[in-house]
Amino acid sequence: MTEALVPLLSLIALEVILGIDNIIFISILADRLPDQQRKKLRFWGLTLAMIMRLVLLAFITWILKLDTVLFTIGTTVFTGKGLILIAGGLFLLYKSTKEIYHKTEVAANPISAIGTNATFAQLLGEVVLLDLVFSVDSIITAVGMVQELWVMYAAVVITVAIMMLAAGPISDFIRRHPSFKILALCFLLMIGVALLADGLGFHIPKGYIYFSMAFAFLVDVIQMKTIPKKTDSTAN
Repeated sequence: MTEALVPLLSLIALEVILGIDNIIFISILADRLPDQQRKKLRFWGLTLAMIMRLVLLAFITWILKLDTVLFTIGTTVFTGKGLILIAGGLFLLYKSTKEIYHKTEVAANPISAIGTNATFAQLLGEVVLLDLVFSVDSIITAVGMVQELWVMYAAVVITVAIMMLAAGPISDFIRRHPSFKILALCFLLMIGVALLADGLGFHIPKGYIYFSMAFAFLVDVIQMKTIPKKTDSTAN
């Protein structure tokens, strides 16, 4: 039991880091819904993500076969996992670009904003689609870290519980600060590029992406703290 504790904690930490992408995506989509439906979308989005991962773990033998080569084009090798990552990366690039356009151009033009409201079912469907991509990637990563199936199940349940607790504060913070909302969308763009590259066989270490976004986040925080002080001193 004690020997499995370290792999369990390591896997939970990894899953939480990977789950940040999911929380940001759900939070940004939830912002397009009325207040009473935002929490509902976060709850069902994360709950379905947990159910999907638990179900996929039951078919772990089939999931591992996704790493087998399907075909090659030139020197590029394509696997089932690669095709899923490519589809997910393209979808994330499309959604992030569309949301950036919505937050900038459309929001500034009331006439263009007509008809841009999305339904709860439509947004939940988009969340589930991206959950599938993240779930496959997460499970294959988990298999490389631990061998015990119960550790993977426990890590999924605990990770989703942590994500549910963090989703509300993260969503509220992003909604209160428009600059961080654009930063979060740029973060999702980078994740989309990383998924696309990974699917094509060019692995981009996640650490580089998270470090660059953490640095950008820190710069934004410093800017947010200093600009009001400069404004106050100018007024005086």
